[in-house]
Amino acid sequence: MQGQTVRVLKLFLFAVVTTSLLTGGAFAASFGPDFSELAKKLKPTVVNISTAKTIRPQKPFIRRPPSPFGADPFEDFFERFFENQPQRSYKERSLGSGFVINDEGYILTNNHVVAGADEIKVKLSDGREFKGEIKGLDQKLDLALLKIDAKDHLPVAPLGDSDQIKVGEWVMAIGNPFGLGQTVTAGIVSATGRVIGSGPYDDFIQTDASINPGNSGGPLINANGEVIGINTAIVASGQGIGFAIPVNMAKSIITQLKEQGKVTRGWLGVQVQIVTPELARSFGMEGEHGALVAEVMKDGPAEKAGLKNGDIILEYDGKKVHEMNELPRLVAATPVGNKVRVKFLREGKQEEVTVEIERLKDSEGEAQSAAVADKLGITVGELNKELAPKLGLKETKGVVVTEVKPGSAAEEAGIARGDIVREISGAKITVIAEYEKAVSALKKGDVIRLLLRRGDGSLYVALKVD
Repeated sequence: MQGQTVRVLKLFLFAVVTTSLLTGGAFAASFGPDFSELAKKLKPTVVNISTAKTIRPQKPFIRRPPSPFGADPFEDFFERFFENQPQRSYKERSLGSGFVINDEGYILTNNHVVAGADEIKVKLSDGREFKGEIKGLDQKLDLALLKIDAKDHLPVAPLGDSDQIKVGEWVMAIGNPFGLGQTVTAGIVSATGRVIGSGPYDDFIQTDASINPGNSGGPLINANGEVIGINTAIVASGQGIGFAIPVNMAKSIITQLKEQGKVTRGWLGVQVQIVTPELARSFGMEGEHGALVAEVMKDGPAEKAGLKNGDIILEYDGKKVHEMNELPRLVAATPVGNKVRVKFLREGKQEEVTVEIERLKDSEGEAQSAAVADKLGITVGELNKELAPKLGLKETKGVVVTEVKPGSAAEEAGIARGDIVREISGAKITVIAEYEKAVSALKKGDVIRLLLRRGDGSLYVALKVD
């Protein structure tokens, strides 16, 4: 009986292989979509973006231990020696991807692909090259809108509805990984709503379609040939793990980028935190959901409406708040001046207020996006004109250390309040999003190197991640 079963199984496998060969692989293709026609149609909509940025070296900061014999007679000599060394500027070049969203030459890509660039070149699939002009930037969503003057109508990538995507559905990515033009990869949607610490509005699509350096800004496409995401990030230590910004988040700001060059967002005036199982029990809740108000900003919309610390926001403008990270995205998308109903839990009772949403100012956004990096034992924030004088700093841009945890690895390494973080293990740090992305990739036990700006000079420190 067992021998007969084995013979039947062998005959079945033989039939499968034979059928697949005779039908040109049609049987195998039935397990997933055939992306060949979609790739042929959509590759002309994807562009290669190359940038160049001028880097001007800073005067080196040299720290020497104090001499036990008093003043160092060679100190002035060394200072003059290094001051007189030629400081040459150099070009830093990078590659990325993008895709055409308008036949007049508008292209969507990532902010980190083009931000700070002196030169932007856009190469089409037919080999033509054009100068790229930045029409708008949004560092909080890591999106940028470019414009090229192609003098003819360009093929356009249709934008889909990212709210309709399902975990497990097939997707295709097109981009320029490692500078290799027009590369197509395929996989599935692995997860949605991912928070990876890149900014205050994290809501990424996770996919196992291969995404590598150079894919940033390229499209993630569904089986219907519609763009559902913008490929943005990868996990350096992960195999086949990539993240894309849902296209609906981009669609909501494209008009503002085109007309204003920046994005105006709504502001509720609260800082919120996750409702943990322990906190949920302490508030008498069944299950952990909503956003716990940790602080209400003075004279902000929430305070004016009567919200208080300890309130748990359950619903915003008719939409359920399942977890903390949903609330900032809902508020940001609300037009300034709109009045919205906010349902919340206070002392075991549900209540409701009407809040008039105000405009999120840059300084407010920076304060809300400040992050405590437990891994390093420091708190950081983005410098602005209001914060810099409080820290005694002349510079008004960058990521600055605002607090150092006592007894932490950061304190032992000599990091101090007011230090400006320039690099983490070679990765450039200019904004909070870049800092959070670099820190989120660290693991306990990693030994990292930080380049800090302190006073008029710079110095490196090394520390072990707690």
